[in-house]
Amino acid sequence: MSTESAVQAAIQPKQHFSGKVLKINLAGALIDIGTELPGVVHISQIQKDPVNKVEDVLKVDQDVDVWVRRVKSDRIELTMIQPLEYDWKELKPETVVKGKVVRLEAYGAFVDFGAERPGMVHVSELTHGYVKTPGDVVKVGDEVEAMVIDVDRKKKQIRLSIKALAPEPEPKVEHVESAKPERKSRNKRNKAQTMEVENVTEESAQPEPTAFEMAWQEALDKQKAKKVVAKTKKVKSTSKTQDDILARTLEERLPTGG
Repeated sequence: MSTESAVQAAIQPKQHFSGKVLKINLAGALIDIGTELPGVVHISQIQKDPVNKVEDVLKVDQDVDVWVRRVKSDRIELTMIQPLEYDWKELKPETVVKGKVVRLEAYGAFVDFGAERPGMVHVSELTHGYVKTPGDVVKVGDEVEAMVIDVDRKKKQIRLSIKALAPEPEPKVEHVESAKPERKSRNKRNKAQTMEVENVTEESAQPEPTAFEMAWQEALDKQKAKKVVAKTKKVKSTSKTQDDILARTLEERLPTGG
């Protein structure tokens, strides 16, 4: 590739040049922008308002600012109307743009970032958290950075989000003092549970009786039971003897009177 071809290939649409008017005619003007290929501005690209005669606006040797529209094999087509920063075909979701807040409404803010129309940032997309009015977050004239979240070419609407580029807020931590009563109550419960466990442990820690001790206790219980039975029989025997004595006494008593 030759040096000239490389230079021409490096020229891109919307590229800005400062040039000088070399010649004017009915169709437009020839502009020197320092390239081998001539730069040409059509009469329709001199300004946004209609132009009847080129000489009414341009003069030979006049310095002008121009932008590249397209590169042809024999010329570079230029415009004196500053092109949009973003064409509709260039606008895609997640594109990050920089612009200026130009209008505020109750439902959001409008940001001019170089597209055909300003993008709208809904009040819910201004920042994290609740926002009462857009004016609480941004003011007209503020320079902001936002992300494209939706593009409707038919309705020519662009939705932006400033919140999408802002870091998530850290979760709020409860105040230490508010947690103290709960901590004290929890400590009391833990202490009570510990005491219950200790009581159960002490009860379960008592040693179980051995086989010998159990047999010895059983023998003592039997001996005790025998004593009770013997005592009961003795009481019954004594009671019977007393009854017999009483009966004989009554039979032996002599009758009285007569």
